[in-house]
Amino acid sequence: MTNLDFATSPEPPQLLGTDPAFLQMLEQVSRLAPLERPALVIGERGTGKELIAARLHFLSRRWDMPFIKLNCAALPENLLESELFGHEAGAFTGARSRHKGRFERAHGGTLFLDEIATASQRVQEQILRVVEYGEMERLGGEAPLHVDVRIIAATNVDLPALAAEGKFRADLLDRLSFDVVTVPPLRARPADILLLAEAFGLSMAKTLGHDLFAGFSAAAEQALLNHPWPGNVRELRNVVERALYLTGPQDEPLEMLRFDPFDSPWRPGTALQAVPRPDETSLRLPEQGFAGAVADFERGLLDRAMEQSGGSQQRAAEALKLGYHQLRRLLGKYRS
Repeated sequence: MTNLDFATSPEPPQLLGTDPAFLQMLEQVSRLAPLERPALVIGERGTGKELIAARLHFLSRRWDMPFIKLNCAALPENLLESELFGHEAGAFTGARSRHKGRFERAHGGTLFLDEIATASQRVQEQILRVVEYGEMERLGGEAPLHVDVRIIAATNVDLPALAAEGKFRADLLDRLSFDVVTVPPLRARPADILLLAEAFGLSMAKTLGHDLFAGFSAAAEQALLNHPWPGNVRELRNVVERALYLTGPQDEPLEMLRFDPFDSPWRPGTALQAVPRPDETSLRLPEQGFAGAVADFERGLLDRAMEQSGGSQQRAAEALKLGYHQLRRLLGKYRS
């Protein structure tokens, strides 16, 4: 999925996928988009909820009107209220002039409220008023303003459970959930994993100025399919783009994938293994000399790593904390 400037894009963002679960969700979006009703987009982090909200807007009759976005989790309550509804000059300290909020700026179009569950009860009540009556007031204002805005909200939490606990207004949930679009996680779209990985690889190769992208080795493809993808499509994109920048230009299929960028023996909190005290035998000088002893030791490490990885150079490199090309150079050195 590509990150586009939705506020100026003249058409729906292109969503890549052929898995039945994904296509079924897109069909729901196509039916819901033309309706002048609020909508909720639910999904795990990294599934592309903002892209779905943009598609709902650009497939609606409001496609040529503003598509305004706001992450409710990014601002504290007082700033969120001002950013949503605007303020008059002098409404609070530092308010030197009138400020139009996101609702006013979205008039005639769509307002996407991401992380809606983080909004305070006070802000939720004001949003409810806009949904029900199309009315709002700027902070410090004296008269209500009328706005025509379609609201699309998104979250990655269980809103009905929060409403049952009194942590989210049940009446606002009722208004927002005319219909709920649930974006499937990547692990529920296995047919799309390699398709998306290939697209991200081609895009990153172009960004890096590489002449070509040769795809993935069989071992890399299997690793991509086996990974659980807790970060979903966003994580997949990071893994592929990280792999291309680390390996550099090459004309062979990509084999080395680094799923965890924090994986390091020097990671804070990682306990270093104690170095065992050498016994008397190990202190004897090697007969083959220093260089020969080092070579024997490196050769033994390589042999054990390749044996334990089932012959996969990628997994052997990861086990030895080496880059893929470092491992290949060492293998060439000792196996030539």
